[in-house]
Amino acid sequence: MSNTSLALIKAQLNIDHDLDDALLQHKLNVAEEWIENYTGQLFAGYIPASFTEASLQLAAYWYVQREGASDVRLTAVPFGVLELLNPYRESVTGHVAP
Repeated sequence: MSNTSLALIKAQLNIDHDLDDALLQHKLNVAEEWIENYTGQLFAGYIPASFTEASLQLAAYWYVQREGASDVRLTAVPFGVLELLNPYRESVTGHVAP
């Protein structure tokens, strides 16, 4: 179960039916998991608004672009998502303290 509401993603996409609710919920779950993996932070407790916005953008993009290949240029992550999340990303340098 995602922290971003189904109603919010439906508003983002201007969807007024429930035919794709299960698919939209799945896209939200995957988007939040992707954000956790990218930032190294759990999508729980206090959730910054930028996490919610990034989740909406990812889920909406993946909902609209359902194919793995296309004759148009696809990107893995829509423009702006990384900029929303980079301030929260844990940097790993490879340096180990003695």
